[in-house]
Amino acid sequence: MIGDASATPVLGLPPGACEPRYAPIRDYAAIGDCHGAALVSATGSIDWCCLERLDNDPVFCRILDAERGGFLSVLPELRFSARRRYIEDTNVLSTVVSTGGGTVTITDFMPVGRRPGAGTHDYVHLAAPGWTIRIIEGNSGTVPLTIRYRPSIAFARAPASLHCAPGWVAADGGPCLYHDMPDFAARDGVAVAAIEVRAGERRTLVVTPRPVANTNPVARADRLLKVTLAFWREWIAYCRYRGPYKQAVRRSALALKLLTYAPTGAIAAAASTSLPEALGGSRNWDYRFCWLRDSALTLYALAAIGYGGEAREFSRFLQQACAATYPDLQIMYGIGAEADLAERSLDHLDGYMGSRPVRTGNGAYRQRQIDVYGEILDWALLFHTLGGRFDRGSRRMLAAFADFVAANWNEPDQGLWEMRGAPRHNIHSKMMSWVALDRAIRLIGSRPRWLEESRKIVAEVRQHGIDPLAGHLVQSYDQPDLDAALLLAPTLGFPLDRATLEATVRAIERDLRQGDLVYRYRGEDGLTGSEGAFLICSFWLVDALLRLGRRDDATALFRNLLARANDVGLYAEEVDPGSGDFLGNFPQAFTHLALIGAAVHLDLRERRGPAALAGNHADRARLGVRATLGWHAWWAAFRASCRLGRIRSSRRSVLADDLRA
Repeated sequence: MIGDASATPVLGLPPGACEPRYAPIRDYAAIGDCHGAALVSATGSIDWCCLERLDNDPVFCRILDAERGGFLSVLPELRFSARRRYIEDTNVLSTVVSTGGGTVTITDFMPVGRRPGAGTHDYVHLAAPGWTIRIIEGNSGTVPLTIRYRPSIAFARAPASLHCAPGWVAADGGPCLYHDMPDFAARDGVAVAAIEVRAGERRTLVVTPRPVANTNPVARADRLLKVTLAFWREWIAYCRYRGPYKQAVRRSALALKLLTYAPTGAIAAAASTSLPEALGGSRNWDYRFCWLRDSALTLYALAAIGYGGEAREFSRFLQQACAATYPDLQIMYGIGAEADLAERSLDHLDGYMGSRPVRTGNGAYRQRQIDVYGEILDWALLFHTLGGRFDRGSRRMLAAFADFVAANWNEPDQGLWEMRGAPRHNIHSKMMSWVALDRAIRLIGSRPRWLEESRKIVAEVRQHGIDPLAGHLVQSYDQPDLDAALLLAPTLGFPLDRATLEATVRAIERDLRQGDLVYRYRGEDGLTGSEGAFLICSFWLVDALLRLGRRDDATALFRNLLARANDVGLYAEEVDPGSGDFLGNFPQAFTHLALIGAAVHLDLRERRGPAALAGNHADRARLGVRATLGWHAWWAAFRASCRLGRIRSSRRSVLADDLRA
């Protein structure tokens, strides 16, 4: 069971053993505050942590270099085992560590909350300090622990210069560690303390991005924990999914919320950079940015289960981000709406298990991927259908996007997989161009140019996008390669006959599927090296099977995919089909949003029958709403979640008036 505290221990180490140099990616759990995020290993080490912004230089980055990278570890001196879970309905991590001499619980979180704004019904965000907190509680007996703290500065280019004093450890130009323990001793950029925690005792560690004036962060930890638990529980209470996969859906929703950046409404693709798509390979990318496609798909998933606030905030982000390039869209922007995401390699870092280079920035931001317009307009129609509203400026922007597609759909592009070879006439991109025009017509009204070009797209796909012998869709014009993105065809409402759709799904199963897993393609993409199977493609296959009437196959595949989550219910981008190991950045929004979508569609099929799966995302979402709570109850919850979602960044100290009470 996901998050079950009685699960099999995730680790056992003999006395005196060191932590592994690199923990498996699946051994990590994520915490965050809708500003920054951290990854906590099953051994009790925080090996990745970006404070205040998801894309900031990390204060810990051992996950990218075992020798240089920073971390904060709490390791028993005796052989131990550990069980962990998220505290129910939150992103607060609880790890129970057991030794022969006793047990302790380690609680990890980043403070987040809200308070009523003065004289308004809006709320301000209380994550501004960007703190990471660890609370160690003695449950039974006595447990000797060694605490090691090595902060990273400038991506660990040089060892930090540490200064230890009672109650804190400071780093020149870097973060500060506050504590209530015996003094640390520092040497060669590492501060170490040895303690014993007895039953009933409580110790606290707080990492802050810089020294904190006029307060002791440790003294605030208990209060901040209560506020943080309340925040997450209040947010997840708006989830309206009532189907059989409730636990997995709620965990995925919480993971997606963790990847939002509250100051702007941006949604990051993942919390990390450069976790490899193949061990030792070079396909290592920075995913801490806002891909418009990923965000639109995330908003589909959240809207379908009752959330409106994230969509409202994202629409504001979209206007801000597009201001410099409008009506041309970049495929991604920085989480602060930055347009320049220049890619660079950090050659001083070894990379995860020797996977080099480590990269920051992402050169794909310069690519043309015309499918993104379809994703945005598809989301816009869904948001409007479920009661969301666009102002006049937003509607003009959406119309301009449709005009752009009408003028440019017949140009080659890089496709949604961001191939770094020559541009192609990708069939998925053509279909999404049709989606852009179709949704614009439904949302704004018919225009002759939009109608004319949408008909041309359909004709082009039928002429150049179908294998003349096998009868299935192909990756690009007159090329026989297959593409897992074509699994989306049955769910888009694109006008293709059933025989073509069925042939496409069968061909992908034959050539790209390996057990429960699906590769995105097999052909040349302009890059060297290999990659794992993409989990989102497996969830897309669930949707395609369901849409084509193969309910039992879809259900069996979905349940098998649920079993591939790690022990706390999280997924990376990819899986190695041979070993089952996670690959790629973590946690991955793409995977979690696809899980929610597949769960919603499985439930809709059971409640309303096969006909409910027809049409587009907006049609299915509307039926799903009526099938679960009824329209009026869902609409009331949706509006309430919009109000809850209006959380704005505040540089105000987390020691706000309500926390002093």
